[in-house]
Amino acid sequence: MSVSTGNFTKESNLSLSDRLALERTRLANERTLFSYLRTSLYLLTAGIGVLQVESISRLDGLAWLCILSGILLFFMGFVRFWRVKKQLNAYKGIGRVK
Repeated sequence: MSVSTGNFTKESNLSLSDRLALERTRLANERTLFSYLRTSLYLLTAGIGVLQVESISRLDGLAWLCILSGILLFFMGFVRFWRVKKQLNAYKGIGRVK
């Protein structure tokens, strides 16, 4: 009989500490994605804000750099998230990571 504990079953080959470590890593991966998203939104906001203020129009280059960096960071965050999630899903045969 398989007893379900969260995302894992007791029949898996992983010890409890290994299963908990996988779960902590999954949660850390999500937190890291949110950090990337938050930082990219800050950069986008700063860039758009500088573009809106006409008295500092000499900083338009910096504004566009912030906007481009924000967009790049947004996509980098998702790429990193999916890469780590794919590595964690490699453990499905041993212990199921959702």
